[in-house]
Amino acid sequence: MTARLEVERLEKAFGATRALAGVSLAVAPGEVHAVLGENGAGKSTLMAALGGALRPDGGAMRIDGEAFAPRSPREARDRGVSVVHQELSICPHLTVAENVMLGREPASFGVVRRRDERAAVERALADVLGDGPRRFGPSDRAGALSMADQQLVEIARALATAGTRVLVLDEPTSSLARADVERLFALVRALAGRGIAVLYVSHFLDEVREICGRYTVLRDGADVRSGAVADCDNADLVAAMSGARAEVHERARRPPPTEVLVRVESLAGARLPKDASFELRRGEIVGIAGLVGSGRTELLRAVFGLDPVRSGRVQVSVSMGLLSEDRKGEGLALGLPVYQNVTLARLGRVVRPSREVREAAALVERLAIKATPTQTTSALSGGNQQKVALARLLHQRADVLLLDEPTRGVDVASKAEILGLLDELAASGKAIVVVSSQLEELVSTCDRVHVMKRGVLGAARPVAEVTARALLEEASSA
Repeated sequence: MTARLEVERLEKAFGATRALAGVSLAVAPGEVHAVLGENGAGKSTLMAALGGALRPDGGAMRIDGEAFAPRSPREARDRGVSVVHQELSICPHLTVAENVMLGREPASFGVVRRRDERAAVERALADVLGDGPRRFGPSDRAGALSMADQQLVEIARALATAGTRVLVLDEPTSSLARADVERLFALVRALAGRGIAVLYVSHFLDEVREICGRYTVLRDGADVRSGAVADCDNADLVAAMSGARAEVHERARRPPPTEVLVRVESLAGARLPKDASFELRRGEIVGIAGLVGSGRTELLRAVFGLDPVRSGRVQVSVSMGLLSEDRKGEGLALGLPVYQNVTLARLGRVVRPSREVREAAALVERLAIKATPTQTTSALSGGNQQKVALARLLHQRADVLLLDEPTRGVDVASKAEILGLLDELAASGKAIVVVSSQLEELVSTCDRVHVMKRGVLGAARPVAEVTARALLEEASSA
């Protein structure tokens, strides 16, 4: 059988950096194929080449045996390749329907056929949201949706393209709750059943085992291993990605928490949260679990002062820093170099670029960021951008850290490094709140965990008394 997608010795360099150094892979019709690798391994560059966002320097690509060298994303879509990037490209001022059909509106003589447009949008939304009650509809403004729902709009946009033969999903579950992940997996299986080849990029190895049949591992721009997922364990995959065995994060022993730094009482926002009370002490990590839309992000934003508060009280006696889940829209100035992003929150009275570069370089080294301080932040992989956002909080020297999805989009080794860093910061006296869709991370990292449900924050429990499964059951209960 002819492969649906063939990539043969693809090469791409940016100056002296070889982002792709002869990558090869093949995906059959109806196959779900995992692309694995650490941040900076070449995955994003490969996706950009497939999607027509950049031209390779060498090698070849083929779709159903025919040469494939798209000069633009539109040409790639016209040839049947749709890419859903981890970094969303939503137009926030447009509706969901306008985002789904953007650039592909059905028209006759320059007039958009609205009936055909609505039908295409409804089909795409039915695929990603199912037939039950929907959290959003075609006429909702995309910018008002959560990050998770915006990700579903991106997937709907890819599915609205007629004639899709290859679907590339780049970290599609990074902002999704488990119920949405299961719906996405059902959709991926259905698409594979129609003969669509799916390239699935993910750092979640358990999800790869659940949905993918074969895999290719990239390291330093080259494909270093491929085969059937069932023929290897997670430690083998991590070893192939990093050249070393997997590091498993275990919560470190820390001194007992001391004085209360933050006290939140009956806090209610304009829409969410509805009722939230908690205390945060110096030297502890408190987790907040909950489904997408439960109000977790809104709670952090209200505590930090970004969103209006309708009632309740927040008492804070120290400085705070916030890591937004939307690193592209709020967390980083992507057009600025790394060092300016790191130092932006604490510049001092006199700006000294040489000092900024020196201080940023120390944090780049500490967080193992694959970049130079003067490199433009937009050129970094998503995981390295996340580390830059964390470096900014460290440079800010805030006593309280509010972290919304701190390991979103980072590889297995970097995730262990970040969780270890949180242990280190708590041991040094920082007080930390972590919102995460990865419940196992909350159990392995936090001292206490709250469950947020429909805008109401439940009482905290020691992690010794909970499991990831129990947290999910509580968050999902009526």
